[in-house]
Amino acid sequence: MNTNASAPRSFWQRAVQTARLCCGVPDYDVYVKHLREHHPERPVPSYGEFFRERQEARYRGTGGRCC
Repeated sequence: MNTNASAPRSFWQRAVQTARLCCGVPDYDVYVKHLREHHPERPVPSYGEFFRERQEARYRGTGGRCC
């Protein structure tokens, strides 16, 4: 059994996650897992709803940001 077969995929997934976090985009899959484990009574938003809510939370009350 080759345990290193999944290493490139795992690396790529972590690289994508890191890039998204650097740009301020949280990981939707991690959020869904958290909701299901800790808040099962709450509905799981679609990715679009999640993304919009995160963007609004990021820029709310700042008067806009350029950098």
